[in-house]
Amino acid sequence: MEKLPRLDILEKFKWRYLISDSAESPPGETPQDSGSSEIEDEHIYPEGGVRAWLVVFGSWCGMFASLGIANTLASFEAYFSRNQLASYSPGQIGWIFSIYAFLSFAGGIYIGPLFDVYGPFWLVFPGSVLAVLDMFLLGVCTEYWHFIIVFGVLGGLGTALVFTPSIAAVSHFFHRRRGNATGIAAGGAAFGGIVYPLLLQSLIPKIGFAWATRILGFIMLFLSIIAILLIKANIQPSHKATSPHPDIKILRQPAFLMTVIGCFLLEWALFVPLTYITSYALKEGHAEAFSYQILPILCAGSVFGRWLPGLYSDRIGRYNCSLLMIILTIVCVFGIWLPFGSNTAGLAIFAVIFGFASGSNISLTPVCVGQLCETKDYGRYYATCYTIVSIGCLTGVPIAGEILERCGGEYWGLIVFTGACYVGAFGAFYMARGFAAGGWGIWVKY
Repeated sequence: MEKLPRLDILEKFKWRYLISDSAESPPGETPQDSGSSEIEDEHIYPEGGVRAWLVVFGSWCGMFASLGIANTLASFEAYFSRNQLASYSPGQIGWIFSIYAFLSFAGGIYIGPLFDVYGPFWLVFPGSVLAVLDMFLLGVCTEYWHFIIVFGVLGGLGTALVFTPSIAAVSHFFHRRRGNATGIAAGGAAFGGIVYPLLLQSLIPKIGFAWATRILGFIMLFLSIIAILLIKANIQPSHKATSPHPDIKILRQPAFLMTVIGCFLLEWALFVPLTYITSYALKEGHAEAFSYQILPILCAGSVFGRWLPGLYSDRIGRYNCSLLMIILTIVCVFGIWLPFGSNTAGLAIFAVIFGFASGSNISLTPVCVGQLCETKDYGRYYATCYTIVSIGCLTGVPIAGEILERCGGEYWGLIVFTGACYVGAFGAFYMARGFAAGGWGIWVKY
């Protein structure tokens, strides 16, 4: 009997960010070559069917329940800074959300191997408990350290435990159509970023913050139950951990080093608008309703930004596509947000374009890392890159908060910091592309 092929390391670590099917081929192999092996792996990759699509739906619910909160940070920041934590500086408040982001994404480095060993249930179940408990306890928090523990630590760990298996499980059922399936599942996070802020905006004036967050908790509980029941693995647990550890020595490779720097700068900048855009809108005198709606507008743009660019990255090159989207982000920050953010139409246009462009930044960066190494080494490269990049998640928001305080509450410094990070990321990715492709011309496909 033919031995079933195991998933390689690249498959095991797809969960970190959303990787489209434009990124499925290992270095040196074209998508057509990759697709030709699908017949051999048909028993592992069903590419559809009721069971597979139920897993996608379960993953969508898991992403909605967990990572949807990451897309709601601006609403929480605006409320905390005006109420329970009004006596604290923006930089101090920023640590709450940076710890949340750090644990949400850095935790996935070692949750992936646990998924291989134990399957999804023993990760999604405790993660759901922590995420729901986070929302139920948030309404009774009054002290700064309460928010650090409840929102930062409990929420961050719960999010990591739920969204990592949500993405990994989809990769067990889809290969050729994985980009489409993963994009659908990942849409749950963006929809969470649309629904949660609007609910908070509507419920807080009527029933108060405590019960508003409890209602969010009940919604998360309902979605988490669906996720627990439907998220399944299509491969028997390996019962052997394959935990890849960082290897600083591979930073000697110029292309990889510049890619790591570029990813770090992207993460450094990304959570700044996601955390402060609502407070910015309120400061600029926009209507309170619009100020809380601007985050859902941004997340609506991100729904398409996490999916569409990946469809074209194989045609023009993955680094090239990333560079184009970073350029769009830079133009958006310096050309729209900085000069026209005080205008309602300008801020709305910025939110849509930034959501689209930054969504693609997230989904394509792990693909670029995978393009620099053989498939069997991807776990090592991934762990090395995102161990460093996770520091950006931890420090970006507090640094932006300190800049905001030093500027006397004016947001221009924070905006310039965000744009400067994207400019630096563009330079780093351009240099990485040149080193890796062996050419610096505009028309080099890489």
